Amino acid sequence: MPVTRKSPPRLPPSPIPSRTRWPRARSMLAILLIVAATAAGCSAFYPPQDVTTEAAATRGLYNVVFLIAVVIFFAVEGAIIWIVVRYRRKPTDTELPSQFHGNNLIEVIWTVIPTAIVLFLFVVSWQTLNTVDAKVADPSIRVVAYAQRFSWDFRYIGPDGQYLFTTDAQGHGVYGTLTVPPGVPVEVHLVSPDVIHAFYVPKFLFKRDVVPGITNIFDFTVDPQDAGQTFRGQCAELCGIGHGTMVFQVQATNSMADYQTWLQQQIDQGFKGTPAPSGSAAPPSGGPAGSPAAGGSPAPGSGAPGSPAAGGPSLALSATNTAFDKSALEAPAGTPFSIVFQNNDAGVPHNVEILDASGAKLFSGDLVTGVNTVTYQVPGLPAGTYQFRCVVHPAQMTGTLTVK
Repeated sequence: MPVTRKSPPRLPPSPIPSRTRWPRARSMLAILLIVAATAAGCSAFYPPQDVTTEAAATRGLYNVVFLIAVVIFFAVEGAIIWIVVRYRRKPTDTELPSQFHGNNLIEVIWTVIPTAIVLFLFVVSWQTLNTVDAKVADPSIRVVAYAQRFSWDFRYIGPDGQYLFTTDAQGHGVYGTLTVPPGVPVEVHLVSPDVIHAFYVPKFLFKRDVVPGITNIFDFTVDPQDAGQTFRGQCAELCGIGHGTMVFQVQATNSMADYQTWLQQQIDQGFKGTPAPSGSAAPPSGGPAGSPAAGGSPAPGSGAPGSPAAGGPSLALSATNTAFDKSALEAPAGTPFSIVFQNNDAGVPHNVEILDASGAKLFSGDLVTGVNTVTYQVPGLPAGTYQFRCVVHPAQMTGTLTVK
């Protein structure tokens, strides 16, 4: 018995009036608005301008990935919009369109093209990674970035493995500032004595973890056209209550000659540390960074024996777990006094400084890194209320000194 094929059912006329159909001009306007909104939003996702040779390679990779993503986005979204407009139902459409399933050519195309894109991205990403991780065989500038809760100091290493000087809060260098010349590779050794931190400078397009017990090493070269610029950096791993204050900056000098002049000034005035262990560039285990400058005279506020402010009452103060054990101290007016300060935090620098009501610094003791006890000699102060704090952790280590 012959089989009779039934024709597709006829659809009733569309109840939608014809005036709701979009003219071609309105369709094009909608497409242009979508393109403009997408282009405006792209800038918000673009990285900051690169300032190092390594960052330029990273930005180049980003450009490639971003371009591929934009092409795919507009191809897919454009096809969707074109199909919606081109094949929308019309009032005269009373029958279902012809149906078909499967197309070998289309399936091969949408398999081969993504595979080729993934392989291409793998190759360019591998090349960029090798550029970013490349190291100079014998760098002329080597620095230890010493990260501890919640501060950074930078220790410059000479050709003989000796520390040339260490940045600190007493004028030996700039505390929390890494100074480098432009156009010259700088080798950075990342060291942490406590928890995981991260060295992150947004304009370097780079982040590297600082892991206790492991020295991560990387190189970077500031572009000559960015000489004289200052770049903000921060710890990018949550490391404790003071994480938000753990910031630093990278200062590029105007030229190599300016850097050499600056470096010699720091060597002449700074702290001469112990040699860096071979291969690890670990921080020195010596005394606090604020040691006397070359010349033999004690630094102001160092509490050295025989200083003019010696004598008077003695106040005890200690630091444990990044906090002072006292929030209030008292001293007599007009009389020199001493503060016996004990640092109980291994590997963490603390000190005591005194500020008046306007925030002006009246006294600043040397930094004490690690477990140690020092005696600060403080000159007599007029009667009044003052603030004492740690210069490295001013947010959580603070108190009130009453002089009467």
